[in-house]
Amino acid sequence: MPPTDPARAATLSDVAQRAGVSIATASKALNGRGDVAPGTRRRVMAAAEELTFTPNAMARGLLAGRTGTVGLLTSDLEGRFVLPILMGAEDAFGAGQVNVFLCDARGDAIREQHHLRALLSRRVDGIIVVGRQTDPRPSLGQELPVPVVYAYSPSDDPRDVSLTPDNHAGGRLAIEHLLACGRTRIAHISGDPTYAAAQDRVAGARAALADAGLDFVGEPLFAAWTEHWGRDAAAMLLERHPDIDAVFCGSDQIARGVLDTARDFGRDVPGDLAVIGYDNWEIVAANARPPLTSIDANLQQLGRQAAQRLFEAIDGVATESGTRRLPVRLVIRGSTIAHR
Repeated sequence: MPPTDPARAATLSDVAQRAGVSIATASKALNGRGDVAPGTRRRVMAAAEELTFTPNAMARGLLAGRTGTVGLLTSDLEGRFVLPILMGAEDAFGAGQVNVFLCDARGDAIREQHHLRALLSRRVDGIIVVGRQTDPRPSLGQELPVPVVYAYSPSDDPRDVSLTPDNHAGGRLAIEHLLACGRTRIAHISGDPTYAAAQDRVAGARAALADAGLDFVGEPLFAAWTEHWGRDAAAMLLERHPDIDAVFCGSDQIARGVLDTARDFGRDVPGDLAVIGYDNWEIVAANARPPLTSIDANLQQLGRQAAQRLFEAIDGVATESGTRRLPVRLVIRGSTIAHR
């Protein structure tokens, strides 16, 4: 039974042998990685305590050829979609005691290349690239010496690993909720039609309506992701189609504008007009009058999963390439179902 020599310090191999696991599993358990069963982790931690094992982080990194650092490369640090993704990724990295270098390219391709070279010169173990919208972005290429995971904005190269919210499913989920609330005359107001998010959401919504033998009342209206556009578009809709009983909005900001106009037109929300937004931007949705039902893209979870994928790639675990669309969720508030 290890170790037999009391003068010899216990090694990771000793811990693995005592716990009855592989060295790789023991390493993951001690580093707080999320892909270890709780019972296995407890067994490894108990073995480490019994053997008074105290790993030297720097020595571990040198032996593995790693620095214990990763890069987070974003194009829009001030963006409200980017920040929760970064928070989720940092949560996962913190659990694994990984240091993070954060770089903001501000949407500039030349600046991005500069930051990429700087990260590689620091010998980071891997990079997460976080985009500002869900449209595909140019790949950093296949010749980089470290693994790369793309979050929110998927890579345009199917050989890369990309994670993005499932906006098509989100559009379907919004309509299914409105149908479940008894609404059948549903209109749609969204933002910039050149955005993949706008097109994916309306496609999912149309599919759900078609399944119910319905279609939108009037053609979907596209313009900007703003409250001002929401107010103007809602006024146009209510004048042309006063019998609509629900509006699915492509963002929470648009939905806030729709609520303003509904109030101006004397329409009761949700009594005779239900309104649902998208993004679940808490400061907007929770403070709307009434509070806004919305679709949440689970961006912090997306960030955590991107970090986990990077951990796996760094550990040499085979990771499925291509774009994976992650589930979204419905958050119900008072704009679709009245509070009693």
